[in-house]
Amino acid sequence: MNITLLTYDLIDSTNTEALKQARLGADEGLCIVARQQTAGRGRQARIWVSEKDAGLYFSIVLRPTVETKFLPLITLMAGVAVHDTLREFGIKPDIKWVNDVHVNGKKISGILAETTETDTGLAVIVGVGINIRASNYPPEIADIATSIESETGTAVSIEELAEQLGKFIEYFYGVLNEENGPDAIIREWAKRSTYFSGKHVRVEQSGHILTGVTDGLETNGALRLRKTDGTIVMIHAGDVEQLRQTE
Repeated sequence: MNITLLTYDLIDSTNTEALKQARLGADEGLCIVARQQTAGRGRQARIWVSEKDAGLYFSIVLRPTVETKFLPLITLMAGVAVHDTLREFGIKPDIKWVNDVHVNGKKISGILAETTETDTGLAVIVGVGINIRASNYPPEIADIATSIESETGTAVSIEELAEQLGKFIEYFYGVLNEENGPDAIIREWAKRSTYFSGKHVRVEQSGHILTGVTDGLETNGALRLRKTDGTIVMIHAGDVEQLRQTE
């Protein structure tokens, strides 16, 4: 896969543009990067604040050949890539299942994977937002969000961050596509996430609340949750939050 960066000063959404480019036949590895978004989005149509030059807004076109059941692992793969990118800048991140990256419990990055059918087959768009400066999120959420500048005292350039992220996505996406690649990605994810096993969490799914302890991942990336009665529930989607010891 060859990484090609296409940078915009202003765009509605890098994911929207990448979806469009994929349908027009864009090769795997095309990355849409913007200095500012007017309609950035996260999971469940949530808004991703995208102030000018305050974050990395990045979407890459992938054309995976893995079995359909393993497509959810692309989000995990991207989480590993974001983790290692941030580590290059002196940060010690943690991956929160399934699509967030935290530092000391505060969100620094979010991932949104979307699919589309094209004339040459299925394309997956992986969108990544990384807070570079605290100005990328409103003050009222400063207790749950953080940025590279807040953690290190230095704001890196968008270009350097995009280059590093592209490098790690290229590497780990290659791992995913190898023989036994899905198992390898789960192992890599497990090494980088405290949520893999033994984490007391609350899971919200379509208004239903479950609590328990994380107990590893299934081969397709689903989170195993051990409830208090010992039964195991597979979490394929939902909001997962760590429980404090008193909860």
